[in-house]
Amino acid sequence: MNIALIGASGFIGSAILKEALSRQHKLSAFVAHPEKLAATDNLQVFATDVQDLDALGKQLAGFDAIISAFSGHANTETLAYYVSGIKNIIAAAKHVHTPRLLVVGGAGSLEVAPGLQVLDTPDFPEAYRASAEGARTALQLLRQEETLNWTMLSPSAMIAPGQRTAQFRLGKDSLLIAADGKSHISVEDYAVAMLDELEKPAHQGQRFTVGY
Repeated sequence: MNIALIGASGFIGSAILKEALSRQHKLSAFVAHPEKLAATDNLQVFATDVQDLDALGKQLAGFDAIISAFSGHANTETLAYYVSGIKNIIAAAKHVHTPRLLVVGGAGSLEVAPGLQVLDTPDFPEAYRASAEGARTALQLLRQEETLNWTMLSPSAMIAPGQRTAQFRLGKDSLLIAADGKSHISVEDYAVAMLDELEKPAHQGQRFTVGY
């Protein structure tokens, strides 16, 4: 497939980039700092600004799918910057009539009990609140879309570098807890789940989650 990957040099974006290239997809990486990536036979690198809707719309035209790993972490006003950026990504995807938009979500909007999301629990770390609120807002925005073919993949509560095992569980809106009592997934296996969904769609118009 010919894929546009927004945020390809970030923590999760770089793992998705590696996994997609290993599957022989053709990628265009759209990043704020193109000097962080080197182009290869199947990878082109472009500077982009998700806050510039007109330019973004022109850049994202003609792809089989768009994957957004945009996070907004680099900005001091993380929540406002992310919400503005994801709104533009959604608008641009609709403008170019993309066949699919896949979005990296957060664990904060997953439920730990009926009606209780991780983000609303007393012990949720303040350091991650802005980005978690942003991801929850993104999910709400996507769920309002009636024509866009979207999917959001939320990680488990902990996502960190580890091994690519391709052995994990999928869920919907509830936080997955492993046999060891932890909610975790490696960033490598998260990328596997994202590319699996791209290649064999099973959650169109839905959010799902991945964990051990």
